Amino acid sequence: MALLGENGAGKSTIVKCLAGLVQPDAGEIEIAGKAIALSTPADSLAAGIAVVQQELSLVATLTAAENVFLGTNLPGAWTQRRLQRLAKPHLDLVGLPESHRNRPIAELSVAERQLIEIARLIARDARILIFDEPTAALSDVEIERVLEVVRRLAATGCAVIYVTHRLREVFMLADRATIMRGGYSQPTVDIQSTDLSQVVAMMLGQTLENVFPERLEEVDTSLPPVFELRELTTSQLVTPVNLSIAPGQIVGLVGQIGSGAPSILQAIAGIDHTARGEVYMMGRRSSPRSIRQAIAQGIAYCSADRKRDGFFYSFSVTQNFMAPALRSVSVGGWYSAARARRHAEKLADMFSVSRDRLTSAVGTLSGGNQQKVVLGKWMSRKSRVLLVEEPTRGVDIGARSEIYRQLRLLANSGVTVIFASSDISEAVGLADTLLTFYRGALVRARPAIGLDEAEVMIDVTHGTQERAA
Repeated sequence: MALLGENGAGKSTIVKCLAGLVQPDAGEIEIAGKAIALSTPADSLAAGIAVVQQELSLVATLTAAENVFLGTNLPGAWTQRRLQRLAKPHLDLVGLPESHRNRPIAELSVAERQLIEIARLIARDARILIFDEPTAALSDVEIERVLEVVRRLAATGCAVIYVTHRLREVFMLADRATIMRGGYSQPTVDIQSTDLSQVVAMMLGQTLENVFPERLEEVDTSLPPVFELRELTTSQLVTPVNLSIAPGQIVGLVGQIGSGAPSILQAIAGIDHTARGEVYMMGRRSSPRSIRQAIAQGIAYCSADRKRDGFFYSFSVTQNFMAPALRSVSVGGWYSAARARRHAEKLADMFSVSRDRLTSAVGTLSGGNQQKVVLGKWMSRKSRVLLVEEPTRGVDIGARSEIYRQLRLLANSGVTVIFASSDISEAVGLADTLLTFYRGALVRARPAIGLDEAEVMIDVTHGTQERAA
């Protein structure tokens, strides 16, 4: 059963009720025809319910094996060797590399942490499984691995509730779908008798003609580049990368976990200190060696983990919007709330955030609105280069369309936009030029218009091997 809807439609509230985290105001929850009270997470687990939460819940200082069994009553001594042995089949199933299993979670990527969350669910041996955005941080290859795990669990008799914003997965996996809109559930639909446009219309209350905005038909190579990479290498890249970006162009980087694609953004932003090579902006050498230097040079970076380092959780939308540009809203060294509000209103309009939410804590917003704030705050500094990892991770289709539109408007206004995505459809649909990566090497750079997603899949899963064959 797919559970679908925009951010804020009520999906997560239902999941929290089933997980024992939120108590229903009315109505009953029945399991096997019997009403049951789920007052605590322990009640939920005892009832045979296991949840992969949308927000990662791992302990950063512990290893993968230790996290897999957190919250369980595993008898006997918890030795590292024993935990690794017991966790191995679960971690094998989700495909976590052996070399990363003994490292603290804090050292792993967002995608690798997500795989461990799924392994935790499998280890619970529950009969009612809830996957809340399990593939939001994964590439297409890892997604297929997760979908195969879900199919296998359903085949054993488990009941699966699958929450996702990647609607393509719904048609690959689900039998039925319940669609939420504005806190109400729509009639359940049979997946075999519906299509994507009908599902989107039920979610939004209207049709969505085109998710991606119009883009450059052809890059004007006669114009001088606004941004260049020359012989860039990082610890994750085995070959240097050269890149030249024309005005108005959006460049996409796509690859699987470990491909090295995101490290390029981190190198440009001065985060990856193993980086070598040169960065040029408007013909002048930049090459920042710290985040501070990058920001001063007009380079803005949005990581894949917005909750960890994308915004101040308890601060208001206005405060987050203006955080990178406090001097512009200060008078005599004192922060001016009125001036900040005026600037924030312009950013809210630009990124389709309701002005009524400007005083709300960003942590209370939907994932889509949080991502808009993460992007919008850098425009308070009029950044010249915008680097975005996973632009729409955990974002519903309506907000995705708005984010894509705004990225295109920024590119048209002269901002250099470079994004890294594990979503091949997103990469092909948004980018003007697409760079594919495989195991730390650039496979190809080419125009994205008219590109076949299957070709991109071959690039990121086989590199040049498949083509040579």
